Amino acid sequence: MRAVVIDQQLRFTEFAELREPREGEIVVDVLQAGICETDLQLCRGYMGFQGIPGHEFVGIARGGRFAGQRVVGEINCACNKCSACLRGMGNHCPNRTVIGILNHDGAFADRLLVPEENLLLVPETLTTDQAVFVEPLAAACRIPQQIPVSGRQAVVLGAGRLGNLCAQVLAHHGCEVTVIGRHEEKLRLLADRGIAVTRLDEMTPERTADVVVDCTGSPTGFPLALQLVRPCGAVVLKTTVADSQTMQMAPVVIDEVQVIGSRCGPFDIALQLLSDGHVDVAPLLSARYPLEDAVAAFEHARRKDTLKVLLDIA
Repeated sequence: MRAVVIDQQLRFTEFAELREPREGEIVVDVLQAGICETDLQLCRGYMGFQGIPGHEFVGIARGGRFAGQRVVGEINCACNKCSACLRGMGNHCPNRTVIGILNHDGAFADRLLVPEENLLLVPETLTTDQAVFVEPLAAACRIPQQIPVSGRQAVVLGAGRLGNLCAQVLAHHGCEVTVIGRHEEKLRLLADRGIAVTRLDEMTPERTADVVVDCTGSPTGFPLALQLVRPCGAVVLKTTVADSQTMQMAPVVIDEVQVIGSRCGPFDIALQLLSDGHVDVAPLLSARYPLEDAVAAFEHARRKDTLKVLLDIA
């Protein structure tokens, strides 16, 4: 099958092989997949990943209860046996694989394998272009599950793909949101939705935010967040980077700042937000490429003026 592979470097091949399905796994024919910041970091050595990347996808299930229908899939594949799984924390299963990220080939290919329990049906009212955003939108939806946000003052650092979605979700939950970013066009998309924006080079740090969400994809995000969060406030870390990070942690202790790691979230809620029109993803589409041109697509995704780049696979 055709696939994009990371093995020392990113490359396209027509001769990838799909392993035999394990018990409970479904073959999914991929229609479309999105390139995200994590994929770009994998190319730089994050997680030491080798194989087929890609975890934001829409496809057609070949079997199971959704056979012949469009599906999306939660990316954490749990063992369902360990103590974490038995406590309902499958996303933190120590034995898990993660689609396109950890010991599990991903969606930048004609086909992939997904546990049937991870699949969710895409409503007919959603386009494939909308549904491909379910995974990053679900990650944004994780924040209100972790901390109360209604009525609170929040700052989102980064106006890129994830920053935009986090800002929309927080605003939907009644949060007073300001997004700080570098790029005028990305900020304009948020301003058009009535969300307050500030250019980074025009910002004066004020430690007034109840919540700061770091979506910068940069080692500089966390130190900046600590300049903006009030004492006893919360910093939510959405950024994963391959680069090493060093900084003074004393401000966290002195100001009693909550530091909250935030990763994957609820796909069902993300699908509902899209279906109800509470989150608009259409303005985030920057470009689309056929799978054969994935190397060029990744180069496009690295450009500072880019939001979401899609791979059309089917």
